[in-house]
Amino acid sequence: MHKLIAVFLLFISHNSLFAIDYTKKVEVRKFVKNMYSQYHYKRDYLNNLFQHVRKNPHITDKQSTKKVIKSLNLKHHPQGKWDIYSRMHLQHNQTNLGAKFMLKHHKTLQKAYKKYGVPPEYITAIIGIESYFGKNRGAYYVFDSLTHLAFDKGKHKKFYRYQLQEFLRMCYREQVEPRAVKGSSSGAIGLAQFMPSNYKHYAVDFDNDGKIRISKADDAIGSIANYFKENGWKKDEPVGIRVSYKGDRFYGLKTGLAYKYHRRDLKDIKPRAYFPYKKRVMLIKLQKEKYDELWYGAKNFYVITRYNHSDYYAMAVHKLATKIKKRYLAKYQTAPKKNKKLYLAKQEVELKNIMKFYMHSQKKKKTTTFP
Repeated sequence: MHKLIAVFLLFISHNSLFAIDYTKKVEVRKFVKNMYSQYHYKRDYLNNLFQHVRKNPHITDKQSTKKVIKSLNLKHHPQGKWDIYSRMHLQHNQTNLGAKFMLKHHKTLQKAYKKYGVPPEYITAIIGIESYFGKNRGAYYVFDSLTHLAFDKGKHKKFYRYQLQEFLRMCYREQVEPRAVKGSSSGAIGLAQFMPSNYKHYAVDFDNDGKIRISKADDAIGSIANYFKENGWKKDEPVGIRVSYKGDRFYGLKTGLAYKYHRRDLKDIKPRAYFPYKKRVMLIKLQKEKYDELWYGAKNFYVITRYNHSDYYAMAVHKLATKIKKRYLAKYQTAPKKNKKLYLAKQEVELKNIMKFYMHSQKKKKTTTFP
């Protein structure tokens, strides 16, 4: 008993040495008052939280999830903007790990596809890019990180105060200790890396255990699918396709998310494969070292950018999803070899014609354990 008391006192002493009392700041006192008046939080509880904010919210290596180091090797690779971006997000065995993730969670992914209409490979690609399939969920204590961002010098303080408010409300709803939640340095949480403000609107209890935990695969899968659906995802519609144009650099028309064109007006721009999409398209330009890669972007491409407002991000998701699907079908599906070759020879195939390949026999195929 005496040893436990000694350890507890040592813990308090250690925390006090590396903690900051934020209740001395006028903005924090106003924040506490607002949480009390608007959401009925106890002042004493909030004051206690803000009196012991960790000076350095970074988690030590023993506590944090395994770090993923992404080496760019810039001297030996092409230097176009897309070349660099794609190396950051699409390297390090993402395709193999994505196929294994789809195999392990195929039932949950199928459930999400049936309910929300979002294909398994796109949900998997988001989890791969956001958290490296759960290996890199964040090495920071979220409450402390958001407090520093909300009340110290820096940009976007108003945004982070709102995130801090929603984080505390989320912790109350889910009965979670705020000081124990881990995430990114900007406050993103779980495999899906949701910001706290997205939790209330999009996170779902997909395993029906009465709790929403996007640190678990089932809830993360359902939440990502729900996020896409709520932002306008259209079931069985394509995302995009690469197109051909004259020359090596594209300057003819404005590109990006803000500009849409009828395909009939793009006479010198042709899809490289069959593209069954009659609505207006965006032109997405990927700047490579020696040429520009040009794509049609459909409505579902735009929906991906609601997760991260970048056309490069959406393209990384699309390309990774395509590679993961191809690897999954080649390695784990049980369709006849003739059909497999036919599919692999054509990347653009209607989803309804290949969904049956996702259903595999566990008796014939040995499940690979996901690390």
